[in-house]
Formats: sequence, structure tokens, C-alpha cells
Amino acid sequence: MIEAEGISKSFGSARALDGVSFAVSGGEIVGLLGPNGSGKTTIMRMLTGFFAPTAGTCSIAGINVTEDPREARRHIGYLPERVALYPDITVRRYLAFVARIHDVSGSVRPLVDEAMEKCGLSHMARRTIGKLSRGYRQRVGIAQAVIHKPKVLVLDEPTVGLDPRQIVEIRSLIRSLAGQTTVLLSTHILPEVSIACRRVLILDQGKLVAEDTAEGLAQKAIGRGETVVKLLAPERDVTAAFGALPSVVGVEVSARDPGGLLTVVVTSRGVEDLRPRIVETAVAKGWRVFELSPRVISLEDLFVQILESAEAKRA
Repeated sequence: MIEAEGISKSFGSARALDGVSFAVSGGEIVGLLGPNGSGKTTIMRMLTGFFAPTAGTCSIAGINVTEDPREARRHIGYLPERVALYPDITVRRYLAFVARIHDVSGSVRPLVDEAMEKCGLSHMARRTIGKLSRGYRQRVGIAQAVIHKPKVLVLDEPTVGLDPRQIVEIRSLIRSLAGQTTVLLSTHILPEVSIACRRVLILDQGKLVAEDTAEGLAQKAIGRGETVVKLLAPERDVTAAFGALPSVVGVEVSARDPGGLLTVVVTSRGVEDLRPRIVETAVAKGWRVFELSPRVISLEDLFVQILESAEAKRA
């Protein structure tokens, strides 16, 4: 649904993007993560037709944005970091105006009603935008992006400047769009990615330096897989049985309680998911498993590791 192939963008002698390629499938919510100045907003402006790439191509729903920008924009909803709202008109009137700009067929009223309902704005329909709180203005910004039912939604820093309650509300709204609309979400706020996004793209100095799920990136960053198991079993037998599994390089009992419940960390050589093998072994031995989960480093540590690794490669 979104495809970028080798896109680069230069402003005079400054190169903002350098050969970035990625694709986003229909219904995915993908996070575009990176420090300030990494090129996130530049990518979004090229995808939405505000900038033409210096090199490479951008496509939305199979339509080349540079060759047919008007048709591509029919399929895009865009929330820029600073959305242009008119403070002296009501929410309903503004959304009706936006719907007409998108040249939707038929009456715009049902579309306006649906967008307000989806974004929690129905009770604000007659309120002038200038009298809304920051959180509600952001909701209006999202409503104007979805009013024409686009296939692709591009959100640039959708929660910037909001208070904690407003952030939770906007994140919930974004998650509700999963499966209905393809979402590319730009942010430098790390929890945003793990809460709202299925997959992560990490940019640094105009280059794509990592791409995976948050869990997959963490396992790659530490170069091994770690699985935490809580179970009732003899400690010595657990160490021997799990240690004999293919690719396992270490088994450590990190905790035990008086009732015999063990917390065991199983470390593998690569990033293979060991959980199916661990369950098979435990069932065959007659052990009771209470918890089984991968251990990953925090997103903050992951982000720092990936950027430091990218800098080391450039040095």
C-alpha cells in the first residue's frame, strides 16, 4: 500500500535522505522512528506529494506520487505536525470544507458525522475550533485526515504537545484504525511505537538503519534470544533438558520460591523462538509451565544501541 524505492532528497548541498527503501502492507500500523533531523518528516512530505524525491520513487496504492500526484492524494489522509485549522469556524463546518476539497461524491454530511463519531468529536460539532483544547484540536486534525476514507493515513508526531490523558486517547484512536487503514506513524517518542505499531522503521541521518518488529529488533541488537520460563520442575532436570535443545547456549535458574516454582532464563545462539521447543520438552516431562515469554531489552536501550551501531559503521 505504501512503497518507497531508493528515495533520496537533497536541499542544495545538504542531503536529508539517502537511498531509503521500505514497504507497508494494507492494514499495517508502522512506526517511523528516529532522532530529530533524521529525515522522518521529509519522507512523509514526499509520500504525500509535497516534495518530489531527488532520486527514487514513492507509490501509494500502486500510484506513483510524482507522476500522478492528484490521484495518489485521493488515497492519502495526512496529519502534519502542525495541521492548518481555521480557529473561527465550527468543527462541523471545517470538516465539511475539507470533505469538499477532497471532492467526495454525494452529500458530505454523512462523512462529517462518521469522522466526528470516530474521533470523539460529535459533542463538539458546533464548537469553534479556536475554543477547543489542544487534545480536541488534534482530534480535529485526525478527523480531517480520515474524512474521505483514505487507504493510507500518514501521521507526523500525532501526540506532540499533548498531556498524558490526551496521549492515551489519541493512541487508542490510532489503534482503532488498524486493519481498516494503512498507517505510517512518525514519532521520536519511544513508547508510542511499542504501544501502537506492529513494525518499526528506524532512521538516522537520512538512512534506514533498522527494520523489524520491536521484539525482533531487540533480539538482533543483543545478538541472542532469551526466553523466560516459570515452571514447577526439578531444578537439575530443567537445566539438563533445556540445555540439550538445539541452539541453546545457556540455562540459568534466576529465581525459585518456597513452593518450588522456578524462573529459568534460556539463552539461544540466534534469534530463533524457542518457546515451542520449551513447551514440547516440558509437556513430555510432565512439568507444569506457568509463564513463557521472550525477554527483550527496553526500547530506549534498543534505540541507543542501533544508533550507536550505525554511527560506528559510518566512522
